[in-house]
Amino acid sequence: MRYLHLTGSAVDPLLDDVSRLYSRGCLDAVAARGGGDEHVVAHVSPGGAWRFPAALDDEALAAAPALSLAEAIAHLDGLDVDVALPQMFCRPGMTTYRSLLDLLEIPYVGNRPDVMAVGADKPRASAVVGAAGVAVPASQVVRPGDPLRLELPVVVKPADADNSLGLTLVREAAAFDEAVRLACEHSDRALVETFVELGREVRCGVVETPEGLVCLPLEEYAVDATTKPVRDHADKLARDESGDLGLVAKDAAHAWVVDPADPVTGPVQQAALLAYAALGCRHHGLFDFRVDPGGQPYFLEASLYCSFAPTSVVVVMAEAAGIKLLDLLDLSVRQAIPEVAR
Repeated sequence: MRYLHLTGSAVDPLLDDVSRLYSRGCLDAVAARGGGDEHVVAHVSPGGAWRFPAALDDEALAAAPALSLAEAIAHLDGLDVDVALPQMFCRPGMTTYRSLLDLLEIPYVGNRPDVMAVGADKPRASAVVGAAGVAVPASQVVRPGDPLRLELPVVVKPADADNSLGLTLVREAAAFDEAVRLACEHSDRALVETFVELGREVRCGVVETPEGLVCLPLEEYAVDATTKPVRDHADKLARDESGDLGLVAKDAAHAWVVDPADPVTGPVQQAALLAYAALGCRHHGLFDFRVDPGGQPYFLEASLYCSFAPTSVVVVMAEAAGIKLLDLLDLSVRQAIPEVAR
């Protein structure tokens, strides 16, 4: 098998770093398998240049020739790839570059571009999932200068940015305009949602197997009604003193797997299955929920990708269910190219 790891970001240096961080973890994990598989890396850097480096560190990227899109397509066409793992997290990476794989007839693991586009647009994803019968917070879409029509408190966030960039919990009307301005630094629109009181905050992964859809154990995140009512960007990504990007919510103080016997599991998994079907997902999906004090889960957003790195949330959940990383990858590859059997 020849795998193509499609990484980077043509538009966002932060998401380029995030992509490289997860992709390196994936490459290290698959290298442990050994055998005859081959793993080829394609990296798109901010500005749009393509490279096919031997690795994803700065030195290897600098050593790889920069190619134009036309040159990269010709190179891809000659690689004879069996399957691709798209690991780009910016909007073009989740849509345009997956469409390029479709155009080149390269099978790939994960959701189609149209599904990714809806999932990445928080207002549209909420509308689709809500129409399927899943509880969603009351919401409105605004731009700077638009009035607030919901009762306070509300959460204001960019309509289509990840990692809680530009997110603000607004309790006073005087703070609303500034919250919208901050959100619109990361998007052309802001989503305003009624604040769901804690409760708990959990994520549910769904993976596709030959036997059908499987809900994975939930992952819960550290929140507190007084000191941490919402999770912000600092709870997800941070740089160390040397400037290297790292993941914050990967230790027991920030996140943990929920006991499957916990009463919250059933309602959240049922809602996740409805969201998976409503959005038209394939292979895998990840869904965030806010659970109110009465135990009612409210859909917040969808993250419809998996990097197959040990730190990837879907991988962590699968491990808790007894599905090893490489077995999860093989399950997904069999869904992408059914004629492949391991």
